[in-house]
Amino acid sequence: MIGRRGVLAGILASWALPLRAEAPAVVPRPRRRPAKGEDAALARLIASAKLSGALAYVVADRATGRVLAAREAALPLPPASVAKAITALYALDKLGPDHRFVTRVMRVGQVVQGRLEGDLYLVGGGDPNFDTDQMGDLVAALAAKGITEITGRFIACDGALPFRFQIDAEQPGFLGYNPAISGLNLNYNRVNFEWKRAGGGYSLTMDARGERFMPMVRMADVVLAAREMPLFAYDGGDGVDHWTVSAPALGDGGSRWLPVRHPAQYAAEVFATLCAAQGLRLPKAEIIAHPPEDAVEVVAHRGEDLPNVLRKMLRFSTNLTAEIVGLSASGAGTQQGSAAAMTDWARRRFGIGATFGDHSGLGPKSRVSATDLVQVMLRADQARHGATLPDILREMGLADAEGKEVKASAVRIRAKSGTLNFVSNLAGYISGNGRDLAFAIIAADPERRAAVPLDEREEPKGGPAWTKRARRLHQALIRSWAKAYLQA
Repeated sequence: MIGRRGVLAGILASWALPLRAEAPAVVPRPRRRPAKGEDAALARLIASAKLSGALAYVVADRATGRVLAAREAALPLPPASVAKAITALYALDKLGPDHRFVTRVMRVGQVVQGRLEGDLYLVGGGDPNFDTDQMGDLVAALAAKGITEITGRFIACDGALPFRFQIDAEQPGFLGYNPAISGLNLNYNRVNFEWKRAGGGYSLTMDARGERFMPMVRMADVVLAAREMPLFAYDGGDGVDHWTVSAPALGDGGSRWLPVRHPAQYAAEVFATLCAAQGLRLPKAEIIAHPPEDAVEVVAHRGEDLPNVLRKMLRFSTNLTAEIVGLSASGAGTQQGSAAAMTDWARRRFGIGATFGDHSGLGPKSRVSATDLVQVMLRADQARHGATLPDILREMGLADAEGKEVKASAVRIRAKSGTLNFVSNLAGYISGNGRDLAFAIIAADPERRAAVPLDEREEPKGGPAWTKRARRLHQALIRSWAKAYLQA
């Protein structure tokens, strides 16, 4: 038997934990007859997955749009991160593929013999991918301009996007994929918490590590608490993130990323630390929304073009990127208003009835049907502004019965997955032997998901096993469709 402390330590030390083998309780359901067009073998396959909740899917010929197989096709269910595929299309349509997020260092005042007689500004442009290494390069470029001293203030500007304390209030507050949203972001607004045994206790540190730089951080701190649950507790201060952590859960040592709730203060502190290493000492940062109109650009970091930003978002399913590109596309002042704008756009653009509560699919308010998703897939390959959804989705080979990708497979899949507690979805394209299919699979038990207590939502009882069975079913369905519709 694994003790409670061992379980807590495992949760603390890892993002992607091994899926456990215990079988969750399954809500008894009466046997259903196969839907029209669903043979008995497929029905047995679905029944063997033993998934509580609903299963919906649609597969259609991409060339003609003809539906080849469907089940519960019109049932609205949570899209999870599959929503990011629609967010990507929305951003491409509104911003265009040439859009780049820019982070600037600006000044007000003249530079005289290396001294800036005025104020220095770090100005965020909303870049979701801006990291410590890129900031280090930005600081090096600033040093190359010969500025060695400033007489005025150091000011960070975060008004490029509306601030939000966290992406979704119904997720545990310590999850790194649920950070604050800001116009000035760093490391996906996460700080690295590391703990090591030291003497009779622990050494606890916070840092903003990259591949080449590892500045320590003071605006986020953590202290031990003599409790088992909750794992972490947050107590924000004036521009400071204060955490307590369960001492029994720490084990011998480890690290994990915690969300940052004051992104502008975080970015400004790391910038000042990197500047100090170059010999430029800055006063404590002030935070305002925008620089004055007479501010002059000194150096800038220009991020990747939007299609590459979206490729990374879809591959790594970064929630912050989704929310930022969606907010940038809508220009709305709130996450709710921005999601409503994307909902309206998707209904007009694709003729679907989906509703979005955010841009990442992390929250509970979004609903989409399998028919909606396939309609998007069928129409998304129409090039708009020189980029299409198939261009930016990750490609993989067909999986075998053990769930391992067959890299040499002639059947290719381009798709976006989506996973929440008791939600596991997949939508995209299947290609082989000169034919292309569009498909969507949604497996979801919203009631069971909603019943999970907040503190247990990182890894609820039975959740990993449910997800593992759902993913196996996804691959089994795709194999059956490839055999039925893509044979030479």
